[in-house]
Amino acid sequence: MNRHDLHWNPVCRLDDIVPDTGVCALLDERHVAIFRVGDDELYAIDNVDPNARASVLSRGLVGNLGERIVVASPLYKHHFDLRSGECLEVPEHSVGTYAVRVEDDTVLVAI
Repeated sequence: MNRHDLHWNPVCRLDDIVPDTGVCALLDERHVAIFRVGDDELYAIDNVDPNARASVLSRGLVGNLGERIVVASPLYKHHFDLRSGECLEVPEHSVGTYAVRVEDDTVLVAI
């Protein structure tokens, strides 16, 4: 399926996400964390931390480990790569990723 065939869901205005933070949205019964890195990079991953089984990743600290852009879970401090969803400490607990884009200042996520 190509990017144009996806079902895009409006989440919020771009300015509603402070740079280097995340927000959470409930899309098709999934908790999704959307992160704004700097002024113009957006990433979307599952919000549920599989290590803690809690919907908390959107509240984690955004940063980088080497070349990887990550969020650190606020509970167990595991790092999740925002591009791939990989959990760096426990790879078998990686999370899903979603396509994200901006149209007319509205952040859209595809599920």
